[in-house]
Amino acid sequence: MRRILILFGVFILFSCQNKTDQLPYLGNHTEEVVNGKMQIKKYFTIPDFKFRNQDSIVITNKTFEDKIYIADFIFLSCPTICPVMNHEMKRVYDVFKDNASVVFVSHTVDPENDQIPVLKSYAQNLDVDGNKWHFLHGTQQEILQIAEKGYFTQAYADVSAPGGYAHSAGFILVDKNRHIRGVYDGTNSKDVDRLIKDIVILLEEKSV
Repeated sequence: MRRILILFGVFILFSCQNKTDQLPYLGNHTEEVVNGKMQIKKYFTIPDFKFRNQDSIVITNKTFEDKIYIADFIFLSCPTICPVMNHEMKRVYDVFKDNASVVFVSHTVDPENDQIPVLKSYAQNLDVDGNKWHFLHGTQQEILQIAEKGYFTQAYADVSAPGGYAHSAGFILVDKNRHIRGVYDGTNSKDVDRLIKDIVILLEEKSV
């Protein structure tokens, strides 16, 4: 879908260039020339955001201070990849449900139909802690902008797509400093297993 495959390819390339015990830093980093060579000056960070979760609580970047979080983009009437993604995310949730340092964030790309009470009902049916897994609601423009500019993924209305929306299946791993540290295929159990292992690595990592 558009640039999604290209972006995933870039993420994989960055991953292959890093040590196995150090997760990569992904995104459009700020660079500078030092001794004639281009070097990273500052790692990309997730931009500020403000949404409401399924309990109508305002959620911002500060909500996730000193926490690792996994983000994705879904819509509840999705007839294709979303049910698989939600199943796989729940599997990761179950592994870390007792770890206060790990939280989960699902953004609805269909806020008109996925109103807050609908998200609340869905979260209750999943039997998840609302303080642990946030289903976020905002305007469609806000959600699509944070998808593209914040997480380097895409989600957009597409009448030709099943359910009327096209979006990535990516799970995005974000560290305690708002840096993107990994992207995983949320429809692939083996890749989600890799996410689980990388979360453990990130929990043991010293802050940069």
